[in-house]
Parts: sequence; C-alpha cells; structure tokens
Amino acid sequence: MIKYKVSHTTTYEYDAPVAVCQNVVYLTPRATPYQNCTYHRLMVRPVPASPHRRTDYFGNSASLFSLSTGHRKLQITAHSTVEMLERPLPPDASTAAWERVRDALPQNRTEAGLAEYQFCFPSPRVPMLAEMADYGRQSFTPGRPLVEALRDLTHRIKTDFIYDPTATTVNTPAAEAFERRRGVCQDLAHVMLGCLRPLGVAARYVSGYLRTHQAEDRPRLIGADASHAWVSLYCGEHGWIDADPTNDLLPSTDHITVAWGRDFGDVCPVAGMFVGGGSHRLTVAVDVTPS
Repeated sequence: MIKYKVSHTTTYEYDAPVAVCQNVVYLTPRATPYQNCTYHRLMVRPVPASPHRRTDYFGNSASLFSLSTGHRKLQITAHSTVEMLERPLPPDASTAAWERVRDALPQNRTEAGLAEYQFCFPSPRVPMLAEMADYGRQSFTPGRPLVEALRDLTHRIKTDFIYDPTATTVNTPAAEAFERRRGVCQDLAHVMLGCLRPLGVAARYVSGYLRTHQAEDRPRLIGADASHAWVSLYCGEHGWIDADPTNDLLPSTDHITVAWGRDFGDVCPVAGMFVGGGSHRLTVAVDVTPS
C-alpha cells in the first residue's frame, strides 16, 4: 500500500469586486477497489455561508458553495489523504477479443450493464467522428485482444500527438485537437474517447492526480503539478482498465482517481459562475507526495 497526501489550491484574483458567485468543485478522491480516501478537507476563502456536498449521477462527490459578499480574491484548497493498492492487470494477449466485449454490452440489461453501456455513446465534448473512428480501428483490428488493442492505441496517441499547453484551451473541441495533433491531457483523453466509442466499446473520462515526485531512477510523468485526465475502458470480466495516453501507460499506484464521467464537462475540478469581477487571473497548484 502507498499513502499519499494531496494538496490542490485554485486561486482566482479579480480586477473588480465580485458581487455573487456560485461554484461546484470535484476535488474529493473517489473510493474504488484499489483506492481509499481516508481524509478530505475543503477550505474556501472567503468562507461561504452554506456549503454542502452531494453525490452526482456518476457517483462522484461534488462540493457546492456560494458567496454573496463582495470579494476580489477566491481561494479554494482541498487537502486529502489517499491509500493506494497496485491494480492487477491481466496479460494483454489473455483478454477476450474486443468485439466479444463490445457485442455483450447491449445484451446486459442489468443495472450494472446499463451503467457500463451508457459510456458507448457520444457526449457534449466527444462527438462521433469518422476520422477518429478510423484512427481507433488501426489499433482495434479484427479479433485482437482488448487490452492489447488498448495499449496499442495509448502508445500511438503518445507517439503521434505533442503535449503542448499553449495549443488549446478548456473549450477546444476534440476534433480540433485531433486535427492539430497536439494539446494537453484533457485533449488527449477526449481524442482517445473519440477513437473508442464509435467502435461500440464503453469508455469514460477520468479526472485525477499524478504523483508529483518520482524516484530518481524513474522519469517524471507529464501532467503532474496540476489536475490530470485519462481514460477508462470497460474490459468485460476484467472490469474497467485505465489508460493514460499522455504518458503511454496503464495507470496503477501513481494515478489518483477523483471523478469520472462522459467528458471534462461532467467532472471539471472547479466550475461556476460569478457576477462582476472584470477580468481575472487563475492559478492552480497541486502537490501529490507519499506520506
């Protein structure tokens, strides 16, 4: 088991007073078979009058708050402690052919089956596009074992795309990132989803964190020091298996899951609206260290 301490601070500074703001944040790590959040505290300055928490449609923990007093600075800090177990992965070639898993999805009418099947369809930020489907089919060839095909697509995106924080914004369409072959982890996750879902497989968007400090003999992962994003693919009897196209790997103990949904729009770490403020500056600081 590895235990991490996570600190995530988001700061907004405004040129003019903000009269009112309402926010929803996804900063609480999820409970999964390989992850347990043993401590979480959210601090907001100025202090909101009536913060509350709810569980959303996908089972994520969302914190909501509003401010009705004028302010020029808003700071949101989340502290968490998370215990991680290594995720067992099946040998790539031992998994079922991807078409077999695909064909079984619409046949499972149980609540769990429908929960998986819903991730086969387009979402607001991940449309079904022929060119992205064709890119995915180069990895998902007939009869290929599912995890083997997943690894191949993950590797191809890492190889063919450039990680470029200046190339896109949070609102850049997946089609544009695909055409330009560059973007950040959010874009690469959206591209990967756009390659998978048209094939009929179930794939979801995952928001979380990366271990910030690696051992000296291991390369630093791209996307540390900020929120990270990757993809999770439903693999039949093996459940959901994650894939990080930004770093060309299948995550284990270095990736902390916060929330999942159809795309970034479902699990934006900090979202909301405000009245006033003029222009604003946003800074984000994330630190994930073994305790």
